[in-house]
Amino acid sequence: MAVKTLKIDDQLISARGDETILEAATASGIHIPTLCNLQGVSLWGACRLCLVEVSGNSKLLAACVTPVAERMIVLTQTERLKHYRRMIVELLFAEGNHICSVCVSNHHCELQDLAIEMGIDHVRFTYQFPDRSVDISHPQFGVDHNRCVLCTRCIRVCDEIEGAHTWDMAGRGRTSRVITDLNQPWGEAESCTACGKCVNACPTGAIFRRGSTVGEMEHDRTQLEFIATARTRREWIQK
Repeated sequence: MAVKTLKIDDQLISARGDETILEAATASGIHIPTLCNLQGVSLWGACRLCLVEVSGNSKLLAACVTPVAERMIVLTQTERLKHYRRMIVELLFAEGNHICSVCVSNHHCELQDLAIEMGIDHVRFTYQFPDRSVDISHPQFGVDHNRCVLCTRCIRVCDEIEGAHTWDMAGRGRTSRVITDLNQPWGEAESCTACGKCVNACPTGAIFRRGSTVGEMEHDRTQLEFIATARTRREWIQK
């Protein structure tokens, strides 16, 4: 694989030709905010939090889906990018019903972490207060659509790692939501294996373990990383 040499934030780095800007930056210790990105599953590029500036391109590019190129010059922390990222996080808070003080993932939430990172202490946009449901029909887990940011991590993990494809997306625009088994209550979804991977993949408190109270929900990413790494290395195949 050809090696590409590029600059990210004035730091000269080398990366494999098949790597993305985000992968190259992360490997070099350069932080780029993300939300929909999850190691071990397919790229999505929907949250737009990893937008970066690339010299010679007037458009902002999503670092998670943009491949590196020779002599590429990338900026990740300009005032323009900080403005857009803050606006995206504020809009996510405004379009859902995120009340951190009563959330099972309080202090263990990636959306909350992003707000703190960007210094957000208020939201400039009008709260939408959408009428969304909570499904606790599953004997072990629940899904609170009020806290869902539509990152699709649950869909990709269920499909690509567990192989069940219980989760999917329905609706458009403001009515978009994640569903189980063609919009059946989660507890009636026959394809669900109750593996809990979607719970560990969720960046917020949208998918939770039943019985969890405020601040108790922590996401065990090591389970997903272990399986994804083992799959990449084909460690489950007997020689």
